[in-house]
Amino acid sequence: MTEPTLNYVPCTDADGGHRMAYWHWGAPDAGHVVVCVHGLSRQGRDFDVLARRLVETSAHPLRVVCPDVAGRGQSDWLKNPASYQIPTYAADMLALVGQLHQASPVRTLDWVGTSMGGLIGIGLLGASGLPMPVAVRRLVLNDVGPAIQWSALQRIGTYLGQTGLFQTVQQAADAMWAISSSFGPHSAEAWLALSTPMVKAVSGGGWTLHYDPAIAVPFRALTPESASQGEAALWALYDAITAQTLLLRGASSDLLSVQTAVAMTQRGPKARLVEFPGVGHAPTLVAADQTQVVVDFLLH
Repeated sequence: MTEPTLNYVPCTDADGGHRMAYWHWGAPDAGHVVVCVHGLSRQGRDFDVLARRLVETSAHPLRVVCPDVAGRGQSDWLKNPASYQIPTYAADMLALVGQLHQASPVRTLDWVGTSMGGLIGIGLLGASGLPMPVAVRRLVLNDVGPAIQWSALQRIGTYLGQTGLFQTVQQAADAMWAISSSFGPHSAEAWLALSTPMVKAVSGGGWTLHYDPAIAVPFRALTPESASQGEAALWALYDAITAQTLLLRGASSDLLSVQTAVAMTQRGPKARLVEFPGVGHAPTLVAADQTQVVVDFLLH
């Protein structure tokens, strides 16, 4: 079975810099690159099923790159918690794409972003003058848009930063399921596979979630007013996107409203909307129907 390699890219910040880890699938010199970026408290191995399917399905060589956003997974934790915000992440992604291009020229670039990863994509694709080797050709936004429901942010805030201590990986997986059932139905095997990279061993025994609890600091500083201001800026960025865009939505999502999703089909890149019944925020792109939609969009 195809497995990824773990790589790192040096990133600059005001506190001396940090390293961002990324998981590399497929041909290291392929000109077609797909970057897959995860949600708020997740990590790059969330895309194992999709990445494997893309590499094995593609008729031509393909590079699929799945970063662990700073503070998550194998990436460094930031010295200043206030830096855990979209501008930092976007700058890190520019460094990543630059390194990939230097290693072997990027000729076709696609972006898959779940939740936070989608917001990073909107920020990069909607801005002008950024040092990208090529314009992003196709964009997949997974259950996220410029307008985010405040109630969903409040829900996420109830558990974000509580990394816990668990006796076994299975116990950690069970605890994550208790706050992630909106992801939709998963077999016990599939959920354990998604959960295992989400934990790390603790010295002295046990397991804890594999992210910096401080990612919650700027998140908790959000107010309805600041969120509203951010929404206006995100709509302006979205309206400037020219990439062909696919919008995925869990039909029961509490983060991406139907109204926002419909608006996204009518303005900016006029996204094509696909909804998945029985799923909330956010589809994990593990189920066959979900991966097929993305594979078809990116490879055909």
